Amino acid sequence: MIRRLLRPTTLLSLLIVLIAAVMALAPGLLASGDPLAGATGDRLQAPSLAHLFGTDALGRDVYTRTVHGAFLSLAAATAAVLVGGIAGGAIGLVCGALRGRIGGAVDFVVMRFVDVLIAVPGILLALIVVATLGFGPWSIALGVGFGAAGSFARVMRAQVLRVRGEEYVEAASTLGVRPLTVLGRHILPNAMRPVLAMAALELGTAILSVSTISFLGFGVQPPSPEWGALVSDGRDYIATAWWLTVLPGTVIVCVVLAVTRLARVIGVER
Repeated sequence: MIRRLLRPTTLLSLLIVLIAAVMALAPGLLASGDPLAGATGDRLQAPSLAHLFGTDALGRDVYTRTVHGAFLSLAAATAAVLVGGIAGGAIGLVCGALRGRIGGAVDFVVMRFVDVLIAVPGILLALIVVATLGFGPWSIALGVGFGAAGSFARVMRAQVLRVRGEEYVEAASTLGVRPLTVLGRHILPNAMRPVLAMAALELGTAILSVSTISFLGFGVQPPSPEWGALVSDGRDYIATAWWLTVLPGTVIVCVVLAVTRLARVIGVER
């Protein structure tokens, strides 16, 4: 475990994640300028020491907007994972606990619904939720989380069924411990680890999904900065001002790869 953490790729991933966290929680430390302020005389300037990521069509500093846009992107992605993990985990926990008992029919019906949920592309489910609730990062978070809930439910249910067959659980039931106590004290804690590992992996996917929906115009509305929206703003200038899309897009890719790498090292490979 320690050896894997000390690998150069893992250390680089950790550094990128820490920088992303600072961007989201304290953007002023990395970019003290106003992300909404622009100067028409500085419009569409290429990357330089004065403007690390260049400027957009309104003369706004793209680097500053990228740093300040991290909060909405990462907060929405984190909220999506929490929504999917809590909702899906609760469904899987209940279905796994009822499996083979009087509530077996409930397990069957609910899991068939979960199968349908998994079969539908997550991005489509997210767009349906956003179209229903309205535009904005928190609607996106709810939609993306709803799309991921099915996978969390499947994993949690499988883990609950596995733990239920362990000897210490059967012994507790035989000794007359109440089913809810067995579920909360013995089954749930031992079924959580794979779900938490999955949540770490899903964070990278959630960042991509949130950015994709924002790119399509369903996220935060101008002039507020957000990673997907920044990439979308530059698509009309890709031939003449490549930095408007390439540099914010590179930040998204680097953060997603770093989060996924750390999740695999810490959560999955341990």
